[in-house]
Amino acid sequence: MRLLLSLVLLFSVMCFASGMASALVSVPQNLTEHSWMYFQGSMDDTKIYQTEPGYAGQKLVSGTQGTGTVSRTQSAAVYGGTLPVNDPNHIHQGYDDMISYNEWGVISNNKRYAIPITQNDLKNALCAKNYEVGSVFSESYSNIRQLVKDTNIYQDKNVSVYQIGSVVSGTSKFGYRSQRISNTVPIGVAGGTYVGDLNVRMTVETGQSSILTIPCP
Repeated sequence: MRLLLSLVLLFSVMCFASGMASALVSVPQNLTEHSWMYFQGSMDDTKIYQTEPGYAGQKLVSGTQGTGTVSRTQSAAVYGGTLPVNDPNHIHQGYDDMISYNEWGVISNNKRYAIPITQNDLKNALCAKNYEVGSVFSESYSNIRQLVKDTNIYQDKNVSVYQIGSVVSGTSKFGYRSQRISNTVPIGVAGGTYVGDLNVRMTVETGQSSILTIPCP
């Protein structure tokens, strides 16, 4: 009798754990992004979007690397991770995996442009995390010769909004990651390093129902 009771309890715990893991893996995560930059110098940036792990779902990677002059606009909207069909509440049914992306740019390899080398210890950095939504955003500046910045951040339990506007001569680094929980794939990961003269405007919004509410100029 004790053996039978133990087996029943073990089976119940396994079913509960399995059901909880299934629900966690399927939590929806959405991301929208809009950015504009004008840059002269040496740059290396990459943006990765995906809606499902492995060979499932939608994938998109964008990157720019090299020395020259870049005028570029990027816009992205990513929706992924629907709840299972047997979800009794059907709260997030209708969120289909989808990536919408647009990039416009003028890129020239201006070899005559020389990156000024002036090392100094002037730095500025910011890192913002939202554990409720599952997002982190960072910006940092070093070897600053000139910096004019306007950073705005809004975070609550449903959404994270990060907006930056900077004019900088020096080394600039930006990055973000949006991942609802550890069991889900990151729906958006980005990182970039820019050494030179940069004018940038960027807005990233992520959460359960991400809608771009702060447009870039």
